[in-house]
Amino acid sequence: MNSEVLQLASSEYDIAYQRNKVRSIIFLIGLGILLMIAFLLSLKAGSYHTPISELIKGMFGEATDQKINLVIQNNRLPRICTALIAGAGLGITGCVLQAILRNPLASSSTLGVSQGASFGAAFAIIVLDMGTVVGLGSMAIPVCAFGGSITVALVILGLSRFRQISAEGIVLAGVAISSMFTGATTLMQYFADEIQLNTLVFWTFGNLGNTTWNDVVKMMIVICVISIYFVLHRWDYNALLSGEETAISLGINVRKMTMINMILCCITASIIVSYIGLINFIGLVAPHIVRLVVGNNHVYLLPGSAMAGALLLLMGDLFARIAISPVILPIGAITSFLGGPLFLYLLFKGGKKAC
Repeated sequence: MNSEVLQLASSEYDIAYQRNKVRSIIFLIGLGILLMIAFLLSLKAGSYHTPISELIKGMFGEATDQKINLVIQNNRLPRICTALIAGAGLGITGCVLQAILRNPLASSSTLGVSQGASFGAAFAIIVLDMGTVVGLGSMAIPVCAFGGSITVALVILGLSRFRQISAEGIVLAGVAISSMFTGATTLMQYFADEIQLNTLVFWTFGNLGNTTWNDVVKMMIVICVISIYFVLHRWDYNALLSGEETAISLGINVRKMTMINMILCCITASIIVSYIGLINFIGLVAPHIVRLVVGNNHVYLLPGSAMAGALLLLMGDLFARIAISPVILPIGAITSFLGGPLFLYLLFKGGKKAC
């Protein structure tokens, strides 16, 4: 009798798992289609009203009008690729942070990691005066941004490990740390000269239009390598869903895993901030949108979060470009308006249950 009950339960579980698998795959395909549509819409948005076929030819420099080739290859395409790469990096980073901290409200922006990176970039621009140094400055800003983000990460890890602060408490600590770093960045602005202040405005507002192909390639290499590492460890994140004790019993060094993943998340956040400035809430919103459909299985949640993050940032940038064209709104403000209401909802309604 007991064996029949176990077989029935196992059969029902297999059916549910297969249904979730099919639903997740269909959802990921749907995200891919939406990304293609958003890509084409972003390619078309602008003062040059050109057929899609000509725009696609312009990507390869084969459009009949040479101006279209220049606009596509030097302006629109680098901006679109930046949005896709940075959005994917923020989305997958948010997903990993939520997994290793077991906190549904965790992301690089809510924990203060992005604000720490922004402070580091501001320190390099104003204190070290590296904003206008082409060779050394291009290296100093990402390094200082990483230093700021890893400082925040170490504080967060210390609070979660040694003081045993709750999941909600960690987020509130992140808000406090974010406020401190934002205040310090503002204080540095007070002592900056005009050139430094103009450069720093870029980091404050967030801008996808100042990246070159060289910047895009660098950002893509770093984020792709780190994302591959995250995907290869997807089963470790699934094990953490059952608790730290279960993960340890399966042979996972939880402390080492947490430290490595936090460092990789900081590298991702700092490289994004150093090139495009401070972008809020993408890492929080994207994983939750995907989780509503695919659940907590990181086999699908990780790629889904990357795709959703890319889609959200690309659509946010598209809105910023066409809302009051030809004026381009700051993308950081757009994403804050997008993520703020969801953050409040998760904090006061869904956050407690999910924790």
